Amino acid sequence: MSSDPRTVLIVDDSALMRAAIRDLIAELPGFCVIGTASDGREGIAAVRDLRPDVVTLDVEMPELDGLAALAAIMRESPRPVVMLSGADADRGVDLTIRALELGAVDFVRKPGGGVDAASLRERLDAALRAAVAANVGAVARPSLASVHMPTPQAVATVPVAARSAARAAVTIVASTGGPKALADVVAGLPEGLDAAVLIAQHMPRGFTTGLARRLNDLCALPVREARHGEVAMAGCVYLAPGGQHLTVRAREAGAELVLEDSAPVWGVKPAGDPLFVTAAHTFRQHLVGVVLTGMGRDGALGLSAVRESGGGAIVEDATTAAVNGMPREALTLAGADLELAPQDIGAGIVQLLAARTAGPSGVAAGRNSGGARRVAV
Repeated sequence: MSSDPRTVLIVDDSALMRAAIRDLIAELPGFCVIGTASDGREGIAAVRDLRPDVVTLDVEMPELDGLAALAAIMRESPRPVVMLSGADADRGVDLTIRALELGAVDFVRKPGGGVDAASLRERLDAALRAAVAANVGAVARPSLASVHMPTPQAVATVPVAARSAARAAVTIVASTGGPKALADVVAGLPEGLDAAVLIAQHMPRGFTTGLARRLNDLCALPVREARHGEVAMAGCVYLAPGGQHLTVRAREAGAELVLEDSAPVWGVKPAGDPLFVTAAHTFRQHLVGVVLTGMGRDGALGLSAVRESGGGAIVEDATTAAVNGMPREALTLAGADLELAPQDIGAGIVQLLAARTAGPSGVAAGRNSGGARRVAV
């Protein structure tokens, strides 16, 4: 970060909340509050006048809400935006997910609900640092999936019970900027995809259910949160629940999904590395790993395990990633078969799977075996 403090504009209809966020930011090195606004209209005007480096924006406000204000900011004067969400109900969660899809870099749950000050300060610091590291050009571009919504007829109607156990899989990890990238990725998956899709999006408890609902609306395949002990089915998309790692293990019936409440990996839970490594042992070469936008290096070790098992690798193109940390680290450590924009990744997955799904089943017969070297995570 620059030696000069990055300026932050706080937009929230609650005076108490504005004061609380101001006090928290005052404790964070490298940031200072340049101004506040009490609603969306004032916030848009303040962005024009003050030109802050980052905006924190309340999701739900009277007059002009956070979504409308976010759209106006991205249209008129694009810059990193962190949403402040008090979401405890489905509506608030869905609005937060929609804001991330529209270009918000990250979100922070508002004070309250048992969240202690130290955890809130750490989370706000991480979100603001991700914001200043963001590629504003990529953030400001609208998600193609949000512009071209699929028709109801395009959504898969085949029940999960009618599908077969997956013999191939796709693993995807995403962090900051991930919901927007994921929207484009899943919108590009074909209805007839003969593989299970397993996603680890860095996101806390309470929000992944809303993300699964949104992705289900955009995808020709059914999307939902993974459940412990179920067999991964071909043509289904499974999202790791917030606060739990999603891993895979081979069983006679097929690849079993396992939810673990173990320690965070790289400071996050769910993380991509445990998913990728266990999928590599289970599906061997019948696997494609995808690393999308995010800070840090989660997914790099996992993608290396995927490639060592004979699987394919896709990394999000640097010009489209909201934050290029994870794609860059994965590319450096593991390399990739393809570097693609999110809207092209669905076709890339089909291409790489087609070269790897001929021959016997990719699921190790009830044990972790195959060509993958065990990678510690």
